[in-house]
Amino acid sequence: MKKMIAIFIITLCLAGCMMGPDYKRPIVDTPPAFRYEINEAADTANTEWWKQFNDPVLDGLITEALANNKSVKIAAYNVEQAAGILMTTRSLLFPQVSYDGSAARQRSSLNNAVSPPQNPYTSLQALGGATWEIDLWGRIRRLSEAAQANVFATEEARRGIILSLVAEVASAYVQLRALDEQLNIAQHTLKTYEESVKLFELQYKYGQVSRMVVEQARTQYETAAAAIPRIESQIVRTENALSILLGRNPGPVARGKALADLTMPPVPAGLPSQLLERRPDILQAEQNLIGANAQIGAAKALYFPTISLTGAFGTSSADLSDLFKGPSNTWNFGGSLIGPIFTAGNIAGQVQQSEAGQQAALLAYEQTIQRAFADMENALSSHQKLGEQFAAEIKGVTAYKEYARLALLQYKEGYAPYLTVLYAQTQLFPAELNAVQTRSATFIALTNIYKALGGGWITEADKLSHVSLGGVPKSTEGSKTVGSAFGKETKN
Repeated sequence: MKKMIAIFIITLCLAGCMMGPDYKRPIVDTPPAFRYEINEAADTANTEWWKQFNDPVLDGLITEALANNKSVKIAAYNVEQAAGILMTTRSLLFPQVSYDGSAARQRSSLNNAVSPPQNPYTSLQALGGATWEIDLWGRIRRLSEAAQANVFATEEARRGIILSLVAEVASAYVQLRALDEQLNIAQHTLKTYEESVKLFELQYKYGQVSRMVVEQARTQYETAAAAIPRIESQIVRTENALSILLGRNPGPVARGKALADLTMPPVPAGLPSQLLERRPDILQAEQNLIGANAQIGAAKALYFPTISLTGAFGTSSADLSDLFKGPSNTWNFGGSLIGPIFTAGNIAGQVQQSEAGQQAALLAYEQTIQRAFADMENALSSHQKLGEQFAAEIKGVTAYKEYARLALLQYKEGYAPYLTVLYAQTQLFPAELNAVQTRSATFIALTNIYKALGGGWITEADKLSHVSLGGVPKSTEGSKTVGSAFGKETKN
């Protein structure tokens, strides 16, 4: 017995050994600054930036989306599922205790060579057993490490969905208000053109203008009329898309402030290096890399023997009254050693798969970082250039209005043909529509900056999601704190 205890203690000491490489974060080359960085950027990455639009209706829609969106709820249950897998994997580190009870009444054939003294006879048994695989080479611990990384990755995927959801709701709402404004412009223009058609038809009736002038005016009217159903169709599609984001059935969506009355939030401040800590997709890619790295150790541990301890204690008797008496006691304990000799490349193939998977995960991590830099540069560039474009288009709209006014004045005085008026008005109408679209695109570009940068505002939005994660507490700093739910905190 003393020898068995000594072997057991030595085995536990050796169990600290783990196969495979320990994870080290790869060194990533990050640019010192963004090319289109805004000098007057504000430190707003950790605030509920959408509230700076100063539209309570938008605030309510985002809150509703975070509470009811189906993708957010699906992501939450994905985290719970990953946590269950981790719990199952880690359970193998501990002894598995079980019980077994049986009762039988049976009769043996009298023609058997050996028959029991009593026939028929009763068999009663109550046993408690335990099995324990000693994780000598760290296979189970590496599998647990991979499972824990998967929990972190799914948690970051959930946070990424929240990030995208807030940005999509804000963008869709801005686009909806832009379409509303375009519809107002089209309807107002149509009414103006309708009055022109009626006036020219009356003048034509009394021979003051030619038929060509009437048809020119009617062409304007029909052009504006054709734009209205197109805009109305886009409004319906945008409302339906926004309703799905809100977790509703397709239908109308409430409006708040007009597009021109929305406040432009400040550009958030941030550095390229901060994307590594803020962006959920980067954190998710890193956790995938950690998991793939751990799988190498789990695969290499298969080369070495598996040591298991088993034991059972209980009672066995033919009479229920004697089942729990001393003479009925029964027990056994033992161990097993199982190892590979020839596997025809089975284990080598698994090691090759895990090493290739780790390299693929590393490249995916680096690619995700590069895409994050590109997303941020694109968003900053779009916001800056769209602002410049909108300023120019507003000046163009003002010029076209003055051009149309002067052309109409000259036409009335007989100094210009109506074709000049028609040209001026046909240029003004699309210019007004384009200016509205560019203004909304500027708001959306700013939304994309917050989306590309990430930040603590995701945690603020997460508090509004109202989704319980069962055994997984909501993280407050991404995957840095989720690990505490499993007795170990992993630092990124």
